[in-house]
This record gives sequence, structure tokens and C-alpha cells, in this order.
Amino acid sequence: MKNLDDLINAAKIQELIKREDPQEKATRRILWVFAIIGVVTAVAGIAYAVYRYFTPDYLDDFDDDFDDDFDDDFFDDEEDIKPAPKASQE
Repeated sequence: MKNLDDLINAAKIQELIKREDPQEKATRRILWVFAIIGVVTAVAGIAYAVYRYFTPDYLDDFDDDFDDDFDDDFFDDEEDIKPAPKASQE
């Protein structure tokens, strides 16, 4: 009978040791949610960085072709314009 009592007591002790606190369980669940969100964010960031690296930027080439011509014409027009004579009021 003593061996049976020792076995039952050992089972109760094991049950107490393995018992989980509900707050720890909720904390663990929240930690998993944040970990999954972090992994998804990291993968999306890496995918965006790879996309930006491999996608050429055609807009820069387009702007460079026309910037020089526009600046030259703009300054030439300022020199050619003469102020109009003021009309006197009667």
C-alpha cells in the first residue's frame, strides 16, 4: 500500500509541476502572433528591396534628356523680353 500511495503522490506532484498558468498561456499566444507578424513584415520588406533593385528607373533617364534643353530655352527667353511702355492715363 505504501508503494501505491507514493505513486499517487508522485502523480499529483507531476500534475502540479506541469500545470500551466493561464496568463503564461495568453502571453505565449501573443508572442506567437507578434512573431508571425514580424516574419511577414520582414519577408515583404525583402521582397520590396529585391523588386526595387532589379527594376530599372526609367523616369531618371527621361528627365535627364529634357532638363538641359528646358533650362537653355528658359534663360534665352528672359533676355529677349523687353518691358512694354507704360500707357499714360488721360
